[in-house]
Amino acid sequence: MKRLLPIVLFVAVAAALAAGCRRDAVYADEGSVQLEFSEEKVTFDTVFAAMGTATQMVKVYNRTRHDVELSSVTLKHGRASRFRLNVDGDTSMVARRVELQAGDSLHIYVQAHIKPNEDSSPFLVTDSIVFGNGQCLPLEAYGRNAIYHRLKPTDTTWYVPIDCAAWRSDRPHVFLSPGAVLEGNTLTLQAGDELYFADGAMLVVDSAARLVAVGTAERPIIFSSLRHDPWYRTLPGQWQTVWFYNFSTGNVMDHCVVENAVGGLRGYPGSELTVSNTVIRNMSDAGIIGQGATIDGSNLLLYDCLSTVVLIGGGSYSFNGCTMANYWTYSSRDTTGVIVSNYYPVQGGYMAGDLTRADFVDCIIYGTRGTGEVSLGAAEGFAFNYSFANCLVRGGEWDADPMFVDVAKDDYRLQEGSPAAGIGYRFENQ
Repeated sequence: MKRLLPIVLFVAVAAALAAGCRRDAVYADEGSVQLEFSEEKVTFDTVFAAMGTATQMVKVYNRTRHDVELSSVTLKHGRASRFRLNVDGDTSMVARRVELQAGDSLHIYVQAHIKPNEDSSPFLVTDSIVFGNGQCLPLEAYGRNAIYHRLKPTDTTWYVPIDCAAWRSDRPHVFLSPGAVLEGNTLTLQAGDELYFADGAMLVVDSAARLVAVGTAERPIIFSSLRHDPWYRTLPGQWQTVWFYNFSTGNVMDHCVVENAVGGLRGYPGSELTVSNTVIRNMSDAGIIGQGATIDGSNLLLYDCLSTVVLIGGGSYSFNGCTMANYWTYSSRDTTGVIVSNYYPVQGGYMAGDLTRADFVDCIIYGTRGTGEVSLGAAEGFAFNYSFANCLVRGGEWDADPMFVDVAKDDYRLQEGSPAAGIGYRFENQ
C-alpha cells in the first residue's frame, strides 16, 4: 500500500494541473478570427402569420488554429426580432462566452415567428445573427397573412363548416382542422386561390354540395400542405384528401395542383367529378381514388404517388390524354400504378358494384414496376367494363420507354423522338 501512494498523488496532481490549464485557456482575440458558415443566409420560404416554422440549423465553423471565445451571439433586432435562436442549447436572447475551439463547429437553430398585419401579398421579414467578432449572418422569412379554419374547444362536430358566401380570395386559407362544404352549398374557387392543410386536415364536399374550382395555367388553384421548408416541400402524407362524399354531384376542378397528401382526390359512391388540366403529386396512397364514383379526367399529370389511380367497387370513369408516372421512391412498392376493380375487400368478404366503364384513351401509364403498372380485378355477377385505347402501358401491349425529360427532376415532358409523342399530359407552359 505504501508503494502506491506516490503514484496516486502523482495522478491527482496531474489531474489538478490539467483542470487548471483548462480554466486558464488562452483564446485568440475574437476580432482576429474569421468564422465560416454552412449557409450564406438562412431563409424561410413561406411563414404564415401567427404560426411558427420548422427549425432550420446552421453550422458555425472555426477553421483557424486558434481557440476563440465569442463574447456574444445574438440577434441584431433583439427582443423585437421575429426570429428565435438556440445556440448549442442556449435559448437566451444573448448567448455569452461561447467557446469555439480550433477546427471545431457549433450549431445554431433558428425559428421564425411572423406577426399578422394588413398585407394581402407576401412580405419580407429580415434580421441577422450577430457574433461578438463583428460578423453577421443574414436571416429572412417570407411572411403571409392567412384566413384560418380551426375547430374551437366548444365545437361538437369533427369539421369546420365553410361559409361559402363569405369565402375570400385575397389571402390563402389555412385548414388546421377538417373543413366541410355542407349540403346545399357550393364552394367556388377562383384562379390563384390557395388552400393549405395541416396534418389530419382535409376538404370534405358533403352530399348535395359542390366544389367548383376553376383556375388558369398561369394561376392554378393550389391544394397543398402547410409546411414548405426544404424537408417538407415534396413530402407525401402531410394532410388527408379532397373527399367528395356520397352523391356530391356537379363537382368541377380545372387547372389545379393537388400535392403532398395521403390521397389526392377521393370520390365516394354516387359522387361526380370532372377534373382537367390538373397536376396531382406526392401522395402516400393514391392520386385519384374512385369508389363507386363517376370521374371524368382529361389532361392530368399524376406522379410520385404510391398508386396514381385506384378505381374500386364499380363506378364510371374516363381518362383522356393523361400521364400516370409511377417512380415512387419513399418506400418499397408492391402495388401497381393503376388499379381497376369492381370490388374491394372488407372484413369477412368484399363489397362489389357494376363497373360500367373505365376508359383510358391516349394515356401514358409507366413506372418502375417491371411486371407492369396496371392490375385488374373482377368479382363475378357484376359488370366489369374497361378499355385502353392508344395507351403506352408498362406491361401492356404497347410497352416502350416514353423518354421523359428528367424523372429525377420531376420533368415529365417528352424528349424528341419519344414513342409517346402526341399522347399524355399536354404541358401548356412549355
